Amino acid sequence: MVDYHAANNQSSTGGVQTYMEQENDWDRDMLLDPAWERQQRKTFTAWCNSHLRKSGTQIENIEEDFRDGLKLMLLLEVIAGERLPKPERGKMRVHKINNVNKALDFIASKGVKLVSIGAEEIVDGNAKMTLGMIWTIILRFAIQDISVEETSAKEGLLLWCQRKTAPYKNVNVQNFHISWKDGLAFNALIHRHRPDLIDYDSLRKDDPVTNLNNAFEVAEKHLDIPKMLDAEDIVGTLRPDEKAIMTYVSCFYHAFSGAQKAETAANRICKVLAVNQENEQMMEDYEKLASELLEWIRRTIPWLENRTQEKTVNDMQAKQEDFRDYRCVHKPPKVQEKCQLEISFNTLQTKLRLSNRPAFMPSEGRMVSDINGAWHTLEGAEKGYEEWILSEIRRLERLEHLAEKFHQKAAIHESWTDGKEAMLTQKDYETSTLSEVKALLRKHEAFESDLAAHQDRVEQIAAIAQELNELDYYDSASVNGRCQKICDQWDVLGTLTQNRKESLERTEKQLESIDELYLEYAKRAAPFNNWMEGAMEDLQDMFIVHNIEEIQGLITAHEQFKSTLAEANKEREAIQAIQAEVHKIAQSNGIKLSGANPYTTITPASIDSKWKKAMDMVPLRDNALQDELNKQNSNDTLRAKFATQANTVGAYIQAKMEEIGRISIEMNGTLEDQLTHLKEYQKTIMSYMPEINTLEGYHQLIQEALIFDNQYTSYTMEHLRVGWEQLLTTIARTINEVENQILTRDAKGISQEQLYEYRASFNHFDKDHSGALQAEEFKACLISLGYDVENDKKRSGQMVSEDFRALLISTGNSLGDSEFARIMGIVDPNGSGAVTFQAFIDFMSRETTDTDTADQVIASFKILAADKPFITAEELRRELPPDQAEYCIARMAPYTGPNAIPGALDYMSFSTALYGESDL
Repeated sequence: MVDYHAANNQSSTGGVQTYMEQENDWDRDMLLDPAWERQQRKTFTAWCNSHLRKSGTQIENIEEDFRDGLKLMLLLEVIAGERLPKPERGKMRVHKINNVNKALDFIASKGVKLVSIGAEEIVDGNAKMTLGMIWTIILRFAIQDISVEETSAKEGLLLWCQRKTAPYKNVNVQNFHISWKDGLAFNALIHRHRPDLIDYDSLRKDDPVTNLNNAFEVAEKHLDIPKMLDAEDIVGTLRPDEKAIMTYVSCFYHAFSGAQKAETAANRICKVLAVNQENEQMMEDYEKLASELLEWIRRTIPWLENRTQEKTVNDMQAKQEDFRDYRCVHKPPKVQEKCQLEISFNTLQTKLRLSNRPAFMPSEGRMVSDINGAWHTLEGAEKGYEEWILSEIRRLERLEHLAEKFHQKAAIHESWTDGKEAMLTQKDYETSTLSEVKALLRKHEAFESDLAAHQDRVEQIAAIAQELNELDYYDSASVNGRCQKICDQWDVLGTLTQNRKESLERTEKQLESIDELYLEYAKRAAPFNNWMEGAMEDLQDMFIVHNIEEIQGLITAHEQFKSTLAEANKEREAIQAIQAEVHKIAQSNGIKLSGANPYTTITPASIDSKWKKAMDMVPLRDNALQDELNKQNSNDTLRAKFATQANTVGAYIQAKMEEIGRISIEMNGTLEDQLTHLKEYQKTIMSYMPEINTLEGYHQLIQEALIFDNQYTSYTMEHLRVGWEQLLTTIARTINEVENQILTRDAKGISQEQLYEYRASFNHFDKDHSGALQAEEFKACLISLGYDVENDKKRSGQMVSEDFRALLISTGNSLGDSEFARIMGIVDPNGSGAVTFQAFIDFMSRETTDTDTADQVIASFKILAADKPFITAEELRRELPPDQAEYCIARMAPYTGPNAIPGALDYMSFSTALYGESDL
């Protein structure tokens, strides 16, 4: 027996369909209209013959040919696909009645209630009853199974017609009589499914006969739908028979049902491909953003690692300004990009898990961990560069100070040694008197004292030159040359001094006149003069201090120096008194002085001049020290301001980090409420940015003032910057986690109560409130939720009932080691030993919900390919939207299996590839 319709194989004995009751109430009076009866007779006869011809027979007269019940039973066997009881072959009336009753009993067994239709009336050839019986059969076997969007039978068939004809002009299907009179609805149905058969734009609404004949002829020739009505019967009737039209239209529905399946399959494929295209775009965006960020880091690190030394403080301060510009202008956008990159990666992975796709694995070197590693390297280089700049500024300041001090002392020394070689090499004692020789000898002794006094300055010059070399002073060559020249000259002076002394001592025995007063003057004037020169050097000496204690030490030393001035002045007056005594003795004894003191070149006038100059320098030194003290007081005030702001900001960041931790654990209210609360919380945190900017301003002032320590706070700007960035990143990640939970809930159909239960269980076992479960905690959490897998059995995908869950807990039931290891491999792919709440939610949602699978996509492609193991590009372009058809064609491999034809594409491997190797 031919299987007419697979759907009819399902048993319908479960009860009488309520929508059939109205149709089964056969309106006998309706048949009194001859036009309607004629239309029904013609339509029903054609409908019956469309099925009877499958068994090689047909009927001519509907009320006569069914009287013996034989063709009626045959018709039911064909359309139901079932075997009826064996018919009786006798010619007597009782045999005919029995056959008809067998047919009616079969109809009733299918849940159809027959009203006022008996076997005797059919056997007697009652046309009205026969037509009513055939209509009941049509309703049950041709119309009942029609279902469109939760509507069935007549309503479903009408909705199907309305959907299919909606795009066509002049077609408005509202019923099964008048809406079909102009024939455009029939043509629209055919054109919608087979546009190659109908030129719809050529049809005219005012020519219904042509329209109807065109539709009926095309349907009979190309769709195997027999002509059931004449166009003239429909047009010539004020209101065509509804049952005849429904019967005719149901044939169109069944003829195009295959196309409907193909459309459903195409929609499924479109949905899957759209998800895949969106995911691929997100992957491309991630790869691009990751590459750009890594490239920026790659370019920036060499700049931060460059340690090319500059020659001056100004040059290094220019580098410091460039670094500050990098910190404030160039780096903040990259911090945002890094945060956005992590959020995009997490969102993409969530979407892939929700759509049952394999996890996204970025190309080598572009993992989030790689980016974090590169970022960590960048921050290390950044910290090292900043420390290097500050140390270089200190070094250059020290170098400039030492270089200036070196040249100052060298100039003084060179001034003092000027002419000394000539003095030591002259032979004046050869022609001098005894007194003159003695004077020369005493003068030489005074010179030796002076020379010894300058030894300390020479050693200072050499020490400064050595320190400049050790600090890598850029002009060390010039310093070394000048220092070497001074040292060589000093050695020559020592040798010459010793030679002259020996010469004078040889002559001393012959010369005995010496002026003790001159000698005494010379001996006292020379060290006093040297002391004054040293004092003037100290008063002009540059100084660098970094705190109040250092400047106060200098002020104390200066005050001690001033306290010695009175005693020094007494010494000056005593020296001047010696010179006065010389003049007094010479004047009282009539001695004519030859001129200057023969033992020294230091005159009383030079002593007074230097004393006045030194005294003028004292108040200048006072003012300079006081200005530096004021500066250090100002710096100390700046330290206190920075410390106050830093302590406030540090406490704020720490409190907010702890508060975010509590929020992420508690998560009260719905996910939407949590998301709203978190975003408001994020706005509150961002409103604190002016305080950070204020702190940055203080930090800039401190750096400009070259302040390198702060005893008022343990916070540094670097620590607070890192803390602030971590705070912003943490709140962004928490918001992203809630958004992913909403996405998971909506995509997987998880209720709010389930999420609360999962959160409560997770928090219960998160004893340390770290936001992650250790392996044993996670295992206990699964058991508390009733996850029952033992002895390494494959998971069932369902959670047990509440009673059984309690039993599991009370009996101490546990997961098998192998199964638990498999689960840990899913929720902790990196092997960290901890399970985050997002990973826990993803696992629970995967265990309790269904998703599209590769098998479903393969089945959909198989429908489009008409059950072939391959599909062609033409079929894809016909069934799918253009962009998704080309997407498939570009990615499907050629089919090389059995019955392959040119251009055949392998849709099976393509479908499994969409879901990864796990679904193969």
